[in-house]
Amino acid sequence: MVPRSLTLAESVDEIAGGPGGPRVGVFFDLDGTLVDGFTATAHAGDRIRRRQASLGEVLGVLEASVRYRLGRMQFERLVGRAAGYLRGESLAELDELGQRLFVERVAARVFPHMRQIVESHQRRGHTVVLSSSALTIHAEPVARFLGIDHVLCNHFAVDDAGRLTGDIVRPVIWGPQKAVAVERFCGANEIALTDSWFYADGDEDVALMELVGFPRPVNPRPRLATTAAAHDWPVLQLTRMRRRG
Repeated sequence: MVPRSLTLAESVDEIAGGPGGPRVGVFFDLDGTLVDGFTATAHAGDRIRRRQASLGEVLGVLEASVRYRLGRMQFERLVGRAAGYLRGESLAELDELGQRLFVERVAARVFPHMRQIVESHQRRGHTVVLSSSALTIHAEPVARFLGIDHVLCNHFAVDDAGRLTGDIVRPVIWGPQKAVAVERFCGANEIALTDSWFYADGDEDVALMELVGFPRPVNPRPRLATTAAAHDWPVLQLTRMRRRG
């Protein structure tokens, strides 16, 4: 089975024709959904260019990433390992770096199609949320760029001086735990999940897709595409952005 696709015009029309107001929540994943590719690669590449990353760090992250994609490592361990390499860094300085790298390397990779969809929801007065497994330094610059006021994502653990401890604040937001975080947000903000939307590309996002009234897979990966076809969820197939050197 192949899931049915929505064009940009059809997406905008269905948003305009649906319920409006802040009780409607709209949740956007980040990597692969709002942005083509992974936002964290900009930071990793910057560390390598500046020779801040040791060979052991580079090889360690590559090994962990491959093991994660093969299903041999949990996401929590993957993101924890990455945080460990940044132990002792100033969070304030990392936030500034994240904003600079967004402008230089990530902004051009924001899908124009998705930017228009965000704006369509904002015009309807919906409560728009960036809900991602990314870390704050990667997620918050994108949210600011798109005028998204609410961000549910992972946070570095810091000490009293604002320096990274090498760990992540628990629980780590990913998969079913992302669904839990969204449910709590909806409860605290009087948002009806049955009237809400969720845009994402990942297989791990099925749990949240099944909770909302308007699940919208974006360039879905295999398991999510199969689930979308089985549930007749319409999908958005976006043209990948051209990469510049």
